[in-house]
Amino acid sequence: MKKVGVFFHPIMASFNWPIIGNKYERFPQIMVDLLHNENVSLFESPFAPEEILLACHSPSYLEGVKKSWYWEGASRSVGGCLLAAEKIMEGEIKRALVFTVAAGHHASRDFGWGGTYLSCSGPTVYLLRQKGLAHKIAILDTDCHHGDGTRSFFVNDPQVLHVCFCHMDYTSPDNTKVDRAVPYGIGDERYLQMVREEFGERVKRFRPDLIFHNFGHDTCQGDYGDKGLSVEFFKKLAQLVKDLSDEVCEGRYMVISHGGYLREVAERVFRDVLEVLLK
Repeated sequence: MKKVGVFFHPIMASFNWPIIGNKYERFPQIMVDLLHNENVSLFESPFAPEEILLACHSPSYLEGVKKSWYWEGASRSVGGCLLAAEKIMEGEIKRALVFTVAAGHHASRDFGWGGTYLSCSGPTVYLLRQKGLAHKIAILDTDCHHGDGTRSFFVNDPQVLHVCFCHMDYTSPDNTKVDRAVPYGIGDERYLQMVREEFGERVKRFRPDLIFHNFGHDTCQGDYGDKGLSVEFFKKLAQLVKDLSDEVCEGRYMVISHGGYLREVAERVFRDVLEVLLK
């Protein structure tokens, strides 16, 4: 078993994508030394099967996305998530770093916004359940914004724990859907403590088969969702969640790239994340 799979496609380095721009222009070259590690496999993200997308998005909405210039990037982003989750649950790899463009946590069945036009989590959970590979999934969202699209798929699903750090506070009656407001200037250590308390304690009780992490860096100082966090924060966050995955689900942990447009931050953060996943 390889420790980590990295899922990427050259198209992701070829365009200025909605909201995030061309922060992946120098990927995967920027992390080529880490990719040569014997415990890493680099996979080219495939198109997502249309039948999987149609299980989560309405036909009319999907047709609209297929006509857009960002269709291939969005579909391959979902395809990378599907492939990564399947390989983790089948034991081929333990953890994954999945790069995404034009897909993610703002996409619901009939609508997408904020640079994300296909869901990553909805199709991934659907596929794992269809194949009998997993049923209980924990989704952690540390992008700056509320994962409204993700929540829409699982709002009534008690087998999905969704904890989102965003702009508001909410806890569902069954304690599986949680939002916590992150104040500006929170600082690295206080944010990490929030993750320990609000996600860590819940995920220990929930005992998922897999942790799925919407990992934005838009919260970094100077980025568009600036919460005053340092660039060093993100490595600590990945280490915290990786350690939780070791404790609750045999290390099965997927990091999905999300918001943030600063290229220099992306290049630092995702190298740091891969280093953590390799431990």
